Amino acid sequence: MPTPSSLPQYMAHHSAELGERILASFPALHGPDEPPSPQIARLLRRPYPAQALAIMGVARRWEIARGAHVVAECGAGKTLIALGMMFVHANGAPFSGIVMAPPHLVEKWARETFLTLPSVRVFLIDDMRNGGDSKQPHGVNEVRLRRGEIVREGLHTSLADMRMMGPLGWRRICPETSIFVLGRERAKLGYFWKHAYLKGRSGKHLGLVLNPDTHKPISTDDEFLDVRDFDKKRLHETVDREKNGTTLHSPLWQADRNRIQRMAPADYMGRYMPEWFDYAIADEVHQLAGDTAQGNALGVLARVAKRVAGLTGTLLSGYADDLYNTLFRIDAKRMVKDGFTWGSAGKERFTQQFGVIETIERTKIEDNACSKKNKTEVTIRRKPGASPLLFGKYLMDTCAFVSLEDISDALPAYREDVVSVELAGKLQDAYQRLQDDITATLQEHRGNRSVLSTMLNALLVYPDHPYGLGTLYGSRYNPEIQQRETFVIAETEDLDKGEVYPKEQALIGEIKSQLARGRKCQVFAVYTNKYDVTARLERLLRAEGIRAAVLRASTPTHKREAWYREQLKRGIDVAICHPKLVETGLDLLEFPTILFHETGYSLHTLRQASRRSWRIGQKRPVEVKFFAYSGTMQEVCLRLMGKKLLVALAMEGKFASDGLQALDGDDDMLTAMARELVQNRGIGESADLLWKRVGEFLPSAGSACEAEQSPETGVTDLFSSGVTIDIVPTLPSIDSNSTSSLALQLSLF
Repeated sequence: MPTPSSLPQYMAHHSAELGERILASFPALHGPDEPPSPQIARLLRRPYPAQALAIMGVARRWEIARGAHVVAECGAGKTLIALGMMFVHANGAPFSGIVMAPPHLVEKWARETFLTLPSVRVFLIDDMRNGGDSKQPHGVNEVRLRRGEIVREGLHTSLADMRMMGPLGWRRICPETSIFVLGRERAKLGYFWKHAYLKGRSGKHLGLVLNPDTHKPISTDDEFLDVRDFDKKRLHETVDREKNGTTLHSPLWQADRNRIQRMAPADYMGRYMPEWFDYAIADEVHQLAGDTAQGNALGVLARVAKRVAGLTGTLLSGYADDLYNTLFRIDAKRMVKDGFTWGSAGKERFTQQFGVIETIERTKIEDNACSKKNKTEVTIRRKPGASPLLFGKYLMDTCAFVSLEDISDALPAYREDVVSVELAGKLQDAYQRLQDDITATLQEHRGNRSVLSTMLNALLVYPDHPYGLGTLYGSRYNPEIQQRETFVIAETEDLDKGEVYPKEQALIGEIKSQLARGRKCQVFAVYTNKYDVTARLERLLRAEGIRAAVLRASTPTHKREAWYREQLKRGIDVAICHPKLVETGLDLLEFPTILFHETGYSLHTLRQASRRSWRIGQKRPVEVKFFAYSGTMQEVCLRLMGKKLLVALAMEGKFASDGLQALDGDDDMLTAMARELVQNRGIGESADLLWKRVGEFLPSAGSACEAEQSPETGVTDLFSSGVTIDIVPTLPSIDSNSTSSLALQLSLF
């Protein structure tokens, strides 16, 4: 056999030996050949084998450590796994658990809990405040499941009462298992504040701002503060008491009693309820990685519970330091032991050790009056990529990975296609002129970020909204006047609003074809404000007699699931919205066809939104199609998104020949698209060919449902348009001979 010439070939050739060596070196805490806990059989919903394996792995992990993570693809059943691992670890004893979830998933968590755990009571933590609207729920309220809906009835209490009674007192009034669900938005909402200071009215301090604790002027850097220094920031003063006294931290702000009197539930529990709960679950933990109030609430969860776990479908967005805050909040003791400190200094060291850093040195020779000197500027930038050591040190023993391949025999077929549409007529001429003008400006103003951002939005939206853009402006720094000035990038041409353009015709034709087969459609578009493409699509569809509705960002997150139910009752055929509005939590099982009229350039949002329909419970084949004008920036964007997706798949263990090599490219979509426009002139691998390669890593079709048949002919008709690819064969069901892939996937345990 020829010698492997690349790393992927080497790994493919020696995959069996490498897998055996890994399993021997890192034995699983619970292997696929070991019998599961008998508690799994007591669950009201029976998990799939891969889900049961993850449940047992985390339960075993909790026996030796406080923290764990579940990294499962969208639709793989993270909620079931989380509820199951708490139930199994408790080993039949009643327990208390708290779940912090996105606001639109709070009632879904409550409903899933009733459908999964036996003899359970569920409570929603609505807020912690005095007064308030009597028509709105406040405090901690018990909920029950009535005809598939969550209703508030039963016990009403508050966090203050729960603190006073303690876990043992709570067990006396609620001997059953109790699950508390808290929306992360409400978890952070506390009181309003105002500045607190005095003003000197006489004597030597007349007119000065005084500290209420010392009644002395507030000084900094030998200057006294005045009222103008009290802006929108909370100020404080550190005071050393006289006669070698102690140091006083004196806040110069206080709660505003004239506004809403409330306290953030997360802050209260973190201060007064340590280890009150047995378990804590942080859903969509990747959204809590920032230095925000919601991110700090993750650290609170780790404090208020004896065991904690994070759930996510996207572990990394491409950078090693994405995990730093999450690891520190879940297991600060371990991070400190390894020599890391909380804050920017610790994150920088973490990135240097486990990430990819690019250092750029620029040397400039300056001539002084009688000498020369070299001035060196050093710029350090982080780049996409993560060291394998990060996985081995911090993820291998804490994470359970569940892929849809592990349960794909229970899911219908899934298919992604790219539909390329040719520009034509006046739209083609107008777009070409706009692209030429922008290209010339890019070459003249290289590196100007204002030109790049304007270019990106203009070339992406103009083919879908060829009117109303007006004159495009950029800004640049003028050293002569030492300030920024605006200049014209290009003039856009307004075309006829009433004309239906080629991609819109293709989209309408595809929707009619899907509706003829009895398949409702979800359409995604990313321009919804100034250039409202969603409203234009709704108008065009209704003109064709198609019942369509637009989900707006003004619909509260916790009401979006109800919005879909209401629209389905009204008989809509097509739902239109921005993909970010439904990227987490919502199950769009009634819409087996997902059509991206526009994709945007957020890989995370695209991956999440494209899987909204392909989930456990789906019975029909799922089709996902991406529409783009060929030869335009839309196709360039889609192609670059495909390349970034190959990188993300490589980080999940699904290697393409150029997946890791793409890490050496640009570190942002903006720069990459500008390079495509100026240097390559759109010449490169077509988007549909690239997404074919991405399709090689999609989970295969399962055996849970049969292929659809065309109502007219009775012939199998899975995909009526787009790029034709052979239907993927059905995978066999998981049996004792096919557990090796599960062992490799979940070998962390």
